[in-house]
Amino acid sequence: MTHHIDTSLVHIGSGAFDPITQTAAVSLPAVRTSTVRFKNLEVLEAAQTQRAQGLRPVMYGISGLETHRALEEVFNTLEGGNYCMLSPSGLASIHLLFMSTLQTGDHALVSDGVYGPMRTFDQDLLKGLGIEVSYFSPNHDDLESLIRPNTKLIYVESPSSLLFEMLDLPALSRVAKHHNIPLAIDNTWGSSHIYKPLALGADISLVAGTKYIAGHSDLLMGALITNRDDLATRIHRTQYAIGNSVSADDVWLALRGVRTMAVRMPHHAQSALSVCAFLATHPKVVRIYHPAWPEDPGYGLWQRDCSGSNGMLSVEFNCTAEQLKPVVNALTLFGIGFSWGGFESLVQWVNPSALMPHQTWQGQDHGVLRLHIGLESIDDLIADLKQALTFISK
Repeated sequence: MTHHIDTSLVHIGSGAFDPITQTAAVSLPAVRTSTVRFKNLEVLEAAQTQRAQGLRPVMYGISGLETHRALEEVFNTLEGGNYCMLSPSGLASIHLLFMSTLQTGDHALVSDGVYGPMRTFDQDLLKGLGIEVSYFSPNHDDLESLIRPNTKLIYVESPSSLLFEMLDLPALSRVAKHHNIPLAIDNTWGSSHIYKPLALGADISLVAGTKYIAGHSDLLMGALITNRDDLATRIHRTQYAIGNSVSADDVWLALRGVRTMAVRMPHHAQSALSVCAFLATHPKVVRIYHPAWPEDPGYGLWQRDCSGSNGMLSVEFNCTAEQLKPVVNALTLFGIGFSWGGFESLVQWVNPSALMPHQTWQGQDHGVLRLHIGLESIDDLIADLKQALTFISK
């Protein structure tokens, strides 16, 4: 019987029944070990044969055990993939992606709205390895004209990291496939639940499980998901060579978090829209960046490609970034922090320099705040924003 995805999220990774007691834990326990014992040499040799074929038998703790396999099944089920590799963080997954698909002399095209640390990774590591990265605006530049003979990867984020610009992923996929170039996407915003990049034509979906998958701001984790066997083999071999591993306890926490994802995400989304409606009435607000907000330029693509939204939005104000600092300090329910996806509301004062690389940014000297709308009472959150906005300095 085929179940709705929300039902599957509740039951994937349930504990197996003990053959002696005939009882089972509701949740699979965290299986912690570094060393795996084999019953005999024949079992070991069978596992080695499977690994040589590109499969992932249980052989050593670094490759993950039952708990890890359960979370991999969650990601594959959500994304429609057949292969998942967990990483210690979202940024570690970016590193694994680029190391798996590129080598010295190669070129990658990266959308200009990607997660900020991607640029640090480029400057501090990729350049030294002889890998060149070019940044482009998917909604403004002609992707076809930017492709070179040595372009081996196209990497985008949709919606973008600070301004939540929705991209036409199927159109990008058509170009990538025409040139036989893998298209990878950071799907942390969609967190595998409300946005399905593989179904829209992407070859690899990258998710920071730190955010909505976990949902409790208590772990770091990333994942790469694909349905292409050739890419899966390259990712697996690179991971084994690098030696990344994820704690079984963090994996267990992510499994715990994902059980309530189908309930949390709509709550975040509805509260975010209520905040958008409040902010739209404020005289200092110039623009709201949130793809599910009907006035957002990406609203049509969001309607076409997404099944829901979340609590993320940015707000552009008719004042300088410096004039917004007192607002941030006056907020009482919004913690000041860079992450998101947990149960709590957060505010990020956006440094103007972080907006400059985005071609879509036209705000000149305007200040921007990025908000994550948590699970608190929406009336309380709006009241907090209302009082804090009175502190916009003159």
